[in-house]
Amino acid sequence: MSTKALPGFIPEHFTHGGETRTVFRAGEGPVVIVMTEVPGITPAVHQFACRVRDAGFTVYVPQLFGTPMKDFSLAYAARTLSRVCISKTFRVLASRESSPIVDWLRALARHLHDRHGGAGVGAVGMCLTGNFGLAMMLDAPVIAPVLSQPSLPFPIGADRRQALHASDVAVAAAHQKIDQEGAGILALRFKGDPACPGERFERLRREFGDAFEGIEIDDKHANPEGPKPPHSVLTNHLIDKQGEPTREALDRTLAFLRTHLYADAASIQ
Repeated sequence: MSTKALPGFIPEHFTHGGETRTVFRAGEGPVVIVMTEVPGITPAVHQFACRVRDAGFTVYVPQLFGTPMKDFSLAYAARTLSRVCISKTFRVLASRESSPIVDWLRALARHLHDRHGGAGVGAVGMCLTGNFGLAMMLDAPVIAPVLSQPSLPFPIGADRRQALHASDVAVAAAHQKIDQEGAGILALRFKGDPACPGERFERLRREFGDAFEGIEIDDKHANPEGPKPPHSVLTNHLIDKQGEPTREALDRTLAFLRTHLYADAASIQ
C-alpha cells in the first residue's frame, strides 16, 4: 500500500477479496472514480483529478500501480508497464474478459455508492484502465463510464484491435444500464494512437449505438511537449486553452459526468 501524499486528497484504505489498496479522496458531490494511466498517479493525472473535484464531484483515485506524484518519464512508464504485464491483476491480452483488478474496482464502486448515495457512480479510465469503466457496469452502480484512450487488450491482431476487454456478460449489463437507467458511454482517443486503434471505437459504435459518444482528435492538436505518439487526451497531451480540441474533450468529459450523475445538471453549470 502506498502512503505517499496526494496534495489536496485524503488517503484511505479499501479491502476486498483479501487485497487492500490506498484510495485518495477529495471533494463533494456524486462519486467519480479516476483510474490512473501508466505509469501511475503522475502530476498530470493528479491535475485531472483536481479538475473533476472542482467540477463538483467526490473524487476517489485508487492506487493501482506506480508511485503517487512521481513525474512521468518514458523509463518510468516502461518499468511500470513491464510489471503490469506480468502481474496477476492485469490481463493485457484478454479480449472478452476484464482484468481481475476490475473485481476490486467494482467492489469499491459499490462501497462508495453505499457511502454517498446518488444516482450512480462515474468512472474515468485511461490507457491500461481505459476500458475498465465499461466492465464496471456489471455488478456495480457505474452509470457514467469514460474510456480515455482504452488500450487493453494490446491491439495485437485484428480481433484484439476491436476488442473491448470486457466479457459478454459485462457488455450485456452495459446495455441493461443504458436501457433501464439512462446510462451512457463516452470515449476519447487521438486518431493516430497505435495503442488505441480506430477499430475499437467502431466496435463501440456498433455495439451501443446512440448511447456511445466517441471523440477522436487529430494528432496535430496534441500538446507537442508530450511524449510521442500522442496518447493521453486528458493529461500529458492536453492543451488547456479554450478552443483547443483536447480542452473541449476535457470539458465534454465533465459535462458528461454532470449529465448522468446529477439529477439537475443545469444547477452546477
